[in-house]
Amino acid sequence: MGYGMTLSGVVLVLVPMWCLMSGNCLAATLGGLRDTVLGRETFKSVTNVSTFLLDPSSDTLFLGARDAILALDTKNLNQQPKKIVWAVPEEKRRSCVGKGKTEVDCNNYIRLLEFLKDGRIYVCGTYAFDPQCAFLQRSSFTLETTEDGGVKMETGKGKCPFEPSQRYTAVMADGILYTAATSNFLGTLYDISRATGPEHERVRTDQSINWLNDPEFVSSAYIEQTADSNPTGDDDKIYFFFTEIAKEHDLYTNVPRVVRVCKSDVGGMKTLQRRWTTFLKAQLVCEDKPSGQRYNILTDVFTARHSSGDPSSTHFYGLFTSQWEPNDVSAVCVFSLFDISKVMDGPFKELKKTCENWNSPETVPTPRPGQCLNSALKAQGFESSLKLPDKVLTFVRDHPLMENSVTAAPLLVRKGIKYTKLAVTLMGEAEDRRGAVLHLGTDRGELHQVAVAGQNATLLQEIPLFSSQEPVNNILLYQGRALVGSPLSVARVQAEGCTLYSSCEVCARARGVGCEWSAEDQTCRFTEADPSPGDVVDDALRKCHTQDGRCNPSIRELKVSIGLRILLPCVQLSPRPCSWEYPPHRHTRQHHSDLAVTVTMDNLGKYVCTCQEGGPSIRDPTPCRRAAFFLNLEGPTVEGTAAQAGSRHVLAIYIFLFFMGLVFGAFLLYFVTGKQNVTRPGHRDHDISLSSGKGRELLGSSTTPQSQSSSSVVSEGFKLTEKQNGKTTSTKTTTLLSNHGNGGHHANSYNGARISSNPSNGHPLLANCDTSGTGLKLNSEILVANTLGGRTGVREWVRSMGGEMESGEGHGVDEGLGDRKKGLQDELSSFPMLGLQAPLAPCEESSI
Repeated sequence: MGYGMTLSGVVLVLVPMWCLMSGNCLAATLGGLRDTVLGRETFKSVTNVSTFLLDPSSDTLFLGARDAILALDTKNLNQQPKKIVWAVPEEKRRSCVGKGKTEVDCNNYIRLLEFLKDGRIYVCGTYAFDPQCAFLQRSSFTLETTEDGGVKMETGKGKCPFEPSQRYTAVMADGILYTAATSNFLGTLYDISRATGPEHERVRTDQSINWLNDPEFVSSAYIEQTADSNPTGDDDKIYFFFTEIAKEHDLYTNVPRVVRVCKSDVGGMKTLQRRWTTFLKAQLVCEDKPSGQRYNILTDVFTARHSSGDPSSTHFYGLFTSQWEPNDVSAVCVFSLFDISKVMDGPFKELKKTCENWNSPETVPTPRPGQCLNSALKAQGFESSLKLPDKVLTFVRDHPLMENSVTAAPLLVRKGIKYTKLAVTLMGEAEDRRGAVLHLGTDRGELHQVAVAGQNATLLQEIPLFSSQEPVNNILLYQGRALVGSPLSVARVQAEGCTLYSSCEVCARARGVGCEWSAEDQTCRFTEADPSPGDVVDDALRKCHTQDGRCNPSIRELKVSIGLRILLPCVQLSPRPCSWEYPPHRHTRQHHSDLAVTVTMDNLGKYVCTCQEGGPSIRDPTPCRRAAFFLNLEGPTVEGTAAQAGSRHVLAIYIFLFFMGLVFGAFLLYFVTGKQNVTRPGHRDHDISLSSGKGRELLGSSTTPQSQSSSSVVSEGFKLTEKQNGKTTSTKTTTLLSNHGNGGHHANSYNGARISSNPSNGHPLLANCDTSGTGLKLNSEILVANTLGGRTGVREWVRSMGGEMESGEGHGVDEGLGDRKKGLQDELSSFPMLGLQAPLAPCEESSI
């Protein structure tokens, strides 16, 4: 949770998690917020929930899942949802498998739910790699059928992806569907198209890598002009956001893009027939200029209008990560519609094929290529794109990319955490805008809330909703609440308004976005009063009678033992670096902003984390003290040779047990292998190398097209496999308790807390057996943290310390032997005296 977590906050965390893991309840009520989590007991056999559509008129949330469509009453989530089954016939499923696809993928994954003008819902699914669309009647909640009783369907090619895991986006504009998706069975062709409407008005992109080059589509938005804000009679526009391979760079690098097309575009008469004549794209740059750090992979986009009734006030909040960061990192940048329009009206980028260099073109024909129709063009006789001259169409066909980029600085940067979805609540009215609250879903089933005011971001709350294997894949804001979805669950959480901050400390940290604590009513409420001069959060915290300030936290005393490894948390939401002050005899290592410490007699004492934040100028950061700890021994220690001798005795015992394990494992391997040879004479042994395991890691997820498969929902350590931008990555994590809150601390301090290797003290212990280097080294690690549940730096910490926890079930005797053989090779190869060759690492699929 966030700062000042109360008893109701503890219930908010524990009750839904117990419900999801035990499966004994239909819905779990979340403590003081009185919100609900629906899990497996509610959805039963329904999995792979990936699509949300809200009907405000009936407060109904429609869900698209595998082979099913659900309808939830958002006012009464305890009521059993309605369900429609739309599955693939068995014959078609077998045909799909016969073409080389997996049985799991040869289902019907509902990827599109959109309202039509007549009130029906347009439903499209992958339908065993043959996309199909159907029509849903809202009143009866049934799919329209044909005369023979089957589902009335039409082709979904170009409207819905073929493969469940493919990224795509769609938006409805005046009853017409605009999509960005793959357009062939192999998933090698991509289209941004007008997918419905009159046949002669359906247009799409030109099949050229200048237009689209291996894109991963993320989001889309329809910007409708109003008569009051459109004196030039400009056309409505549709924007698409994606990441693609940049053709203009020498190296194959990912680049985030924004594309703009116009609603009335119907293609050209001769050139660009049935193709976009207004297709223009620009690069999005999310970069912290002082440090030079750039975030180049777009994950999600949320569209927000800052002033009601004014389309020009639209802003796009982009969620980014980086292909150059070895570990998880998430950043949020915001781009205004004004800046995007300015770049689209600027110079074009041109590739001269003689020298392979990009330059600005010398002459631009008239009327300007790529512009939308307006009153001035219509007055010149260009009532339709069909009347545009060929030279204009040829130019826009060859120059879809703009010279300038749309740039922005990050609002926040979080290392060690992977955010998957983003939604934004704007605080205050347009005339008195007080910043925004970002609602961020993680890949571990959590919802984080971050207040952004000016250049500073403050972590308010971290709410665990689902099991750690369920990434958040949908966030929908409705009537002050957030409807949050994962592949297996749906949650309703209070998300808007200051009243959701139940303690003075958390309310004080939201002071920058207009929240103020009322000592009379003991509630947090929105105020239009300007905060006092100086640090507004510190001033608000003083009213809570707390010693902690936003940049002046109190020192937490930690009772530790010699030889323990602890992780001191320091949450930082700025792209600027954090640094630690510690005793001179260091045995430390920094993981993102956190600090790992191996406790010795020489490094006991004070540890202080200081981070750089945005000051008056973006190039003038100000230091902010985020965390302070004091390490002290838990009791008298044994010094000198006796302690060293005891350590050597323990080490000798562990080495003896280790070699005994090796002998037993070798004997077991010999016994099982010999048994197989006896029972199956004349046959060669199966390959027990790593290749079979590698192949499984590269398979698509059987759990959800947007999530990672796992063997156990309740396992504490687990392995995730995902494919992004053509590269398969694996991440092993373990659950930690850590201090969250952008430098603040829980009301229950660490003072006098005892940290030891006894598992009964409530802290998670992780044994570390490091056999690399000069010899065998056995240590016990303890990951120290506050009960606020943070995970900054967790993945890198576990990986770097060698404390990886295994999960998953075996896939047969042969593969089990392969894993056992690999484990023996790894253990033996770590000893210099044993000259065994280490096994080769599995190959990774290239992104090029």
